[in-house]
Amino acid sequence: MASPYDGKAVAKWSGVTRRLVDKHPLQTKELVEIVLAAWESIFGFKIGAKFEIGRDIFPKPQIMGFFLHELIPLEIAALHPDEWRGEETASDKDIVYIPDDKYSIEVKTSSNPRHIYGNRSYAQGSTKGKKSKSGYYLAVNFEKFSKTNKRPRILQIRFGWLDSSDWKGQAAATGQQAHLTRETENEKLLTIY
Repeated sequence: MASPYDGKAVAKWSGVTRRLVDKHPLQTKELVEIVLAAWESIFGFKIGAKFEIGRDIFPKPQIMGFFLHELIPLEIAALHPDEWRGEETASDKDIVYIPDDKYSIEVKTSSNPRHIYGNRSYAQGSTKGKKSKSGYYLAVNFEKFSKTNKRPRILQIRFGWLDSSDWKGQAAATGQQAHLTRETENEKLLTIY
């Protein structure tokens, strides 16, 4: 599938992003409400007989990201069971729009206050039988737990479209991370919270 940004100057990217977001079946207000509800629900988890996240257990950012990654699709599917579901196969995005896969969404979370990252495979393009790295992305940045911050917050929620070519792998052969350029993050992901 051709990128919606093909042939467009960087100065035009934000307009393309706005149009893509506007025609998506999920409204940005609803996405924000779902992400915030998923985040709040994490703090209601009981682990074991009586231990709570944020009171007794203070998970690492990867665990908090995992919870969001699982809860956001569940929340959307619960609200719209005939239209949305979570990932079921390796070729599925994280959140699948049943009527038309082009609106399916990848979820990226990060405890970095401003940036999101993918693993190195994101910079290597798609492989047969695996999910496409191009499409809609929901990016969520959140605070980490610390000695002084027992109740971290969602810092930023962004929504937009990324192409597989937007992901840049680490230069080191052993690098495991892919990142986005500043202009890509600023112009292709619309801040909705």
